Amino acid sequence: MITVTPKIQIDEDEIKESFIRASGPGGQNVNKVETAVQIRFDARNSPGIPADVFSRLRRIAGQKMTKDGVIVLTANEFRSQDRNRKAAQDRLVDLIREATIVPKHRRPTKPTYSSKMKRLDKKQQRGDLKKTRRKVSYD
Repeated sequence: MITVTPKIQIDEDEIKESFIRASGPGGQNVNKVETAVQIRFDARNSPGIPADVFSRLRRIAGQKMTKDGVIVLTANEFRSQDRNRKAAQDRLVDLIREATIVPKHRRPTKPTYSSKMKRLDKKQQRGDLKKTRRKVSYD
């Protein structure tokens, strides 16, 4: 079990891993060994993900989530399979953990009377300053 939060846990069997050849540095190792990992996690059908977390996860994941609700992550930063697997799982956990945070409801407010007056006073002062930069007329 992978613990995301105290209330949300993911079974490791829900994560499907496939290994692919990575690009980049590594010499002959790149040509011979599949070190990059691609993980798939079906968030929509996972019993550990509540509906409200899933809706936020859909918005946060963006292109990483398919229409079917499957999150696809690829990790190829490291030259070893184990480190790439751990990096991909960490990214998945971070993504789900971010979705568990309920956004604070914003109550729209109006500017106070004094803040409006301050703004208008500064605007007047700025205009007066610009007037002093004009050419002087001798009329």
